[in-house]
Amino acid sequence: MKRRELLLPLGGVMAAAGALRAQQKAMPVIGFLGSPTRGSATALVAAFLHGLEEMGYIEGQNVAIDYRWAEGRFEQLPVLAADLVGRKVDVIAADAVTSARVAKDATATIPVVFISGGDPVERGLVASFARPGGNLTGVAVMVAEIAPKRFELLSEMVPQASVIALLVNPNNLQTDGVTKGVREAARAKTVQLPILKATTEGEIDAAFGTLMQLQADALVVGPEVFLHSRREQLVALASRYAVPAIYEWRESVVAGGLISYGTRLTSVFRQLGVYAGKILKGARPADLPVEQPTKFELVINLRTARRSD
Repeated sequence: MKRRELLLPLGGVMAAAGALRAQQKAMPVIGFLGSPTRGSATALVAAFLHGLEEMGYIEGQNVAIDYRWAEGRFEQLPVLAADLVGRKVDVIAADAVTSARVAKDATATIPVVFISGGDPVERGLVASFARPGGNLTGVAVMVAEIAPKRFELLSEMVPQASVIALLVNPNNLQTDGVTKGVREAARAKTVQLPILKATTEGEIDAAFGTLMQLQADALVVGPEVFLHSRREQLVALASRYAVPAIYEWRESVVAGGLISYGTRLTSVFRQLGVYAGKILKGARPADLPVEQPTKFELVINLRTARRSD
């Protein structure tokens, strides 16, 4: 009789503990959909994690992150996005307009935070900046809009230039807009603008060979995730061939490039992390306005500039 009396309360405690565990929410999971290689995006991932930390989330402690990297092969993005959706992650963070488009096509229910080059409304990602609607929101970076300014800055640094080439990735959704804007700027200055295309490391090497054949005086590197991930290769080739080049982001100048003009990319990725954290806390993407950085920085590597004189 006493034994039965002892077992009944113990069983009740165990049942209560099991119910409590069932009620406890599992650690949330963010699916990070990246276009380049992980190694080339180390600083950007750190900025993303910093934004998450501002919202009270620390990777491995109270949030898990499932990374998927396309390594520059955009055709892999749909497979990677489908995998994240199948794993039922809580939020998808898309690092570029192409990955954002793929994420949108993959799910209409899982919240998606994105970085978009250009207007996300025109891209069909959101209904408006103020009220995105649907399951997407994020940060929109002006790309095509400031590409002509980047051309003008380079032409001022190399005033004798009669041929300035533009290097782009034809697989990127923003390439047509960038090309159109830079062509108009080149036409206004009566400068020839050959368009070079690269989607692989080998094609970047080949593009510089063409650059020499064309006797180009300078190079505008298109604002694009894959090309940014190959910044060390681009900087090395520009140095080898003594070609003044301008890039969008300061990381290329830190790597030895001549000049950059654009937003600070780490700030954009920090905001991406902040938005992911807000959604984990219960915010709806439809109610979070799309952010648009309006601060641009001009960065010049003086050591490279002296070598170019």
